[in-house]
Amino acid sequence: MKVNTADIVISAVKPEQYPNDGLPQIALAGRSNVGKSSFINKMINRKALARTSSKPGKTQTLNFFIINEIMYFVDVPGYGYAKVPKSERAAWGKMIETYITKSEHLKVVILIVDLRHAPSKEDVMMYEFLKHYKTPTMVVATKADKIPKGKWQKHLKVVKETLQMESTDSLVLFSSEKGIGKEEAWSTMMRYVNQKESQ
Repeated sequence: MKVNTADIVISAVKPEQYPNDGLPQIALAGRSNVGKSSFINKMINRKALARTSSKPGKTQTLNFFIINEIMYFVDVPGYGYAKVPKSERAAWGKMIETYITKSEHLKVVILIVDLRHAPSKEDVMMYEFLKHYKTPTMVVATKADKIPKGKWQKHLKVVKETLQMESTDSLVLFSSEKGIGKEEAWSTMMRYVNQKESQ
């Protein structure tokens, strides 16, 4: 997909602040510092629309980015970062849960994991949470450029097995650095968007 326009529209913390124009929404979840912002920037061909930070725990709101005026990327706060106070983490958790369970226009959640390591217990909890709410889920295993190509399948197998992925969920190999998997990620996302709209 060719992205011509991409802008941040609102940083929301509660449902009444979500855009209500009926456009499909794609949420991005993942551990702090796993590369969500880099993923967004790569997908929309921008260097810094989504702010990347060396300080984990930077995203503290639901950030809605409108893409080509036809859909939204929704960047949700990262999880699993110990230095953020527990009360703050609990508030983010509630905010994410409210969004995922209440948004009428959410088409798919992209769970971003680091291909180099087995998914963390927080990743597993997030995946189970999404499955509990029957949320369409797509897993993106990023940082593929950091692993020799010959070992990709082995690492993907670890991701699948650790998350106990359902066969209906998509798994895409990705690298923000090299653009590996970008086309596949777009076509997979659009399949979820179109599939849900045609039901």
